[in-house]
Amino acid sequence: MIDLPTLAVLLSGGGILVTGLLATAFLRDPIRGMAQTTHRAESLPRVMADRYVAFTALAAGATLYRDLAVIAFLFAVFAFMSYADTAIYARDGHPYVKHLIAGLAATAVTGVALAAILKSGVAA
Repeated sequence: MIDLPTLAVLLSGGGILVTGLLATAFLRDPIRGMAQTTHRAESLPRVMADRYVAFTALAAGATLYRDLAVIAFLFAVFAFMSYADTAIYARDGHPYVKHLIAGLAATAVTGVALAAILKSGVAA
């Protein structure tokens, strides 16, 4: 019989697999990825509102949990998203400075969290 912590990790791994497959679909063909996931371009503003609520909840959870490794990882992911958006908008000739600033801010959080881990020798 599998214990609950192991089951939770296995199910999380399944989430990684499915999400990774969706990411691959969007990387290969964004139009097909939109169709495959049944996302609608006209709903994007509302979808983004949900995403920002979710990002806020993730940041709040990491902050309240006070685990420096979780904070560093989460904000490194936020930085990646911001820099990716920066590259997309800059390449297409659109304003990108706000995305760049967000990336720099997230990088700063990551750096401070990593420095605290290195200085203390522990993650939390």
